[in-house]
Amino acid sequence: MSSLTLWSRPAGDTDRWVRDFFGPAATADWFKPVISGFRPAAEIVKDGDDAVVRLELPGVDVEKDVNVEVDKGRLVIHGEHRDERAGEEDGRTLREIRYGSFRRTFQLPAHVTGEAIAASYDAGVLTVRVTGAYSGTQAQRIAITK
Repeated sequence: MSSLTLWSRPAGDTDRWVRDFFGPAATADWFKPVISGFRPAAEIVKDGDDAVVRLELPGVDVEKDVNVEVDKGRLVIHGEHRDERAGEEDGRTLREIRYGSFRRTFQLPAHVTGEAIAASYDAGVLTVRVTGAYSGTQAQRIAITK
């Protein structure tokens, strides 16, 4: 795997970067049509050897309605944004806030286990730190013999 330098990548190259690091399943999930619910915005940043995944989840009760799991080598974040005022409509409601179920999936490097993952929530942002996700990702030069 190649060495990654996020700050020097062109802005339009994010999808390729995610595919290169997390595998094709990470971005394939992003392009599936959303049938219902909503799709929280996500970002993945490098912090030393760690990968930090942030999802915007304002108004979501993360203790009741969000699960962060490791399943078959993937980081899976799923839950529901509930509309507590669903019965209060009077026919003149404009809705731009999306409610419903969501699921985001990110392929993890093979050496990462569930013990390396920690999640926290603050100010409407769920932050998942994958400790050591970038360790061992430096290119190693192999000597050529004659």
